[in-house]
Amino acid sequence: MPAAAVVPAAQTGIEKLLAEGKRELRGRLQTHVGWLKSDDARNAGAVEAQRRFTLLRLRFNQVLAHVDLFADALVQRSEHEYGTWLGGLDMAAADALALPGYYESPPLVCYLDRGAGAAIRRARTRLPGGGENPVAIIRVPRERMIGSGIASSLFHEVGHQGAALLGLVESLREVIRKRQYADRTHAVAWESWERWSSEIVADLWSVSKLGITATNGLLAVVSLPRAFVFRHGGDDPHPFPWIRVMLGCAVGRAIYPDPQWDALESHWLAFYPPAGLDAERQKFLQLLLDTLPEFAALLATHEPASLRGITIPAALGAAERQPARLRKLWREWRDHPDATRRATPSLAFAVLGQARWDGELSPEGESDWLSRLLTFWALRGTLDLSELCADAARQNH
Repeated sequence: MPAAAVVPAAQTGIEKLLAEGKRELRGRLQTHVGWLKSDDARNAGAVEAQRRFTLLRLRFNQVLAHVDLFADALVQRSEHEYGTWLGGLDMAAADALALPGYYESPPLVCYLDRGAGAAIRRARTRLPGGGENPVAIIRVPRERMIGSGIASSLFHEVGHQGAALLGLVESLREVIRKRQYADRTHAVAWESWERWSSEIVADLWSVSKLGITATNGLLAVVSLPRAFVFRHGGDDPHPFPWIRVMLGCAVGRAIYPDPQWDALESHWLAFYPPAGLDAERQKFLQLLLDTLPEFAALLATHEPASLRGITIPAALGAAERQPARLRKLWREWRDHPDATRRATPSLAFAVLGQARWDGELSPEGESDWLSRLLTFWALRGTLDLSELCADAARQNH
């Protein structure tokens, strides 16, 4: 179905990249064959011939790697139901990234894979073997289809792309370093916040777009055996799970004041109480907790130069995600389901996730709502494109 296809900009970018790779490889191959027939090859000997052939073979495998990179994202579009849902996720991701007036969004393509976590290969980054990635490829966990929790993973990965386009990580790190120098008592904590800043900014993007849906969805990813939840150290850019959820609640509390954040934090502490940890780990946790309110406020109020004087949550429309408004919209949508089609995908995910948290929407009901919405978004994207093409054709005539 057309609704299951990736957007034309993504298709064009992928096809152009692969065509250029094949053309360049064919040129190398022809050059190598010509060299083998030359006097230079006969005089060079086996060592030089083997060296040239090995380099050519490596390049051949690099081109195949590019094909495989996009294969999952494209082949899955033929799967029954999943293909159309992926088209809907593409539309949701595009909505989560859209920030008119600040940058031009690259095409985004989603695909499903096993595992609990998501990942992104950002657009405009170098691909293995060379070349610039023409699209953002987002891997989302198949196990989370289909519920509002999928938006938590999806929008976090979108946040990585948005942060790169706006330079948010560099901007935030500069502010954190100043706090580290000013607050030597908690320097270890500030150093950790800085090391984790790339993942924290992505979480901030998700919370700003989804409200409590983002942090509640995060629990499904980081609910691990206790040893992993409190494990920290090394160069991992991710905050360890326990503090990551605590930070999510603190940031949510700063952006959307509501008792629900205290309730979510209490649930998390009931699942993973810090009591019983060794003294060194307890001390490190306390340093992080001491700086947590200040750091959460910093995230909520930081005004990067790229956003020209407004905060990250404000730029991402957090004002529309206040819990009271989401609950009001849910009551309206519950009585008039067709009204959901007028909402943006990110707002729809936020409303349904809020209703799920409030206990007003069952897991089965949430799945039904989102299944219909993903299909609708995919179809709407296809129809909008067809209308644009028709308008262009009329203008040409």
